[in-house]
Amino acid sequence: MDLQTRLDEITSTAIAKGTLVGGAVLVAQAGQTLYRHSFGLADREKAEEAGFDTIYRLASLTKPMVSLTALALCDAGKLSLEDAVADHLPYFTPRYQGRTPTILIRHLLTHTAGLSYNYPPETGVATGLADDSLDYKTNFTRLAAQDLRYAPGTHWEYSVAIDVLGAVVAKVTGGTLEEAVAHYVTRPLGMMDTAFFVQDKARLATNYANTPTGPVPMGDHYRHRNADGTEVLFSPCRAFNPKAFQAGGAGMVGTPNDMFRFFDHIRAGAPDLLQPETFALAASPQTGEVFRVAGCKFSYFSDIIVDPVAAGTPESVGTLGWGGIYGHSWFVDPARELTVLMMSNTAPAGVDGAYVDAVRNAVYAAL
Repeated sequence: MDLQTRLDEITSTAIAKGTLVGGAVLVAQAGQTLYRHSFGLADREKAEEAGFDTIYRLASLTKPMVSLTALALCDAGKLSLEDAVADHLPYFTPRYQGRTPTILIRHLLTHTAGLSYNYPPETGVATGLADDSLDYKTNFTRLAAQDLRYAPGTHWEYSVAIDVLGAVVAKVTGGTLEEAVAHYVTRPLGMMDTAFFVQDKARLATNYANTPTGPVPMGDHYRHRNADGTEVLFSPCRAFNPKAFQAGGAGMVGTPNDMFRFFDHIRAGAPDLLQPETFALAASPQTGEVFRVAGCKFSYFSDIIVDPVAAGTPESVGTLGWGGIYGHSWFVDPARELTVLMMSNTAPAGVDGAYVDAVRNAVYAAL
């Protein structure tokens, strides 16, 4: 069975079973398109079809763009991986076991800063998905009042670190985070629909949540309970709130066309964005002996496979990848020159699990 047939079957089954409402899958090898298909509905209630120019809330697909912006600032001599975060944000001095440890920029990039995503509601800490009307200083002063989960550099925990990094980028550049990302990433790559605001509301996808009876619209505020008992509060309306801080970890919107251009540029070594030596460093394991999950480490902008057998994946050593909690997943396999992007408006099925694994496995089976 060829790749076209395999992936057509996977995507049509996902729609038929109600796993996804709408989405797109794009696959290329060495810059040559192997598969490009948009399917389902961007808005089920209005019967609007999903397309490659449908605008999706990106969630954590925002992170690699903000991380590469920070790395470009390092290339420009305006920032260093060894800078203390507090040197740029004097109000950000969280404590650990009664002392104030130094958090470095590289700790933020690798999610080893001692931060988390799980803060009690009473702390008032905003983590970039729920609606809020906070500026960086207000929010991250509240964050700094919470003890770190561990000493920086000693553990890995997915966190609001890239939101803090976004505040650093804005401070260093003297403007907004959006302006910095546009200058260093989206404008050089011609990503005209990728921003922290919605440029064309008519193309914006409606967001859906998977439930036992099928996907339901999230509305403005939707609480999703994870298998581990934790909850995620989704506020799609945040994209329209000009008072919400520009969340470097989750705040951008963009299209499959734009995001594929970005990830395929990463596959090529990001020549229009970073110096070759900077990209080589950024796209290599940066968490040392710190454990993340079996077979995986973290680079300066994504997960990275170091042992495919331990990770239980057909991907090559050095494969970079991650997801976005609104319904997206991507990976770049430099050894096979592969770029694979899956975008959808349905969570969590579009992020990880059976559908994502099926697409990945079909790609490698067809090679």
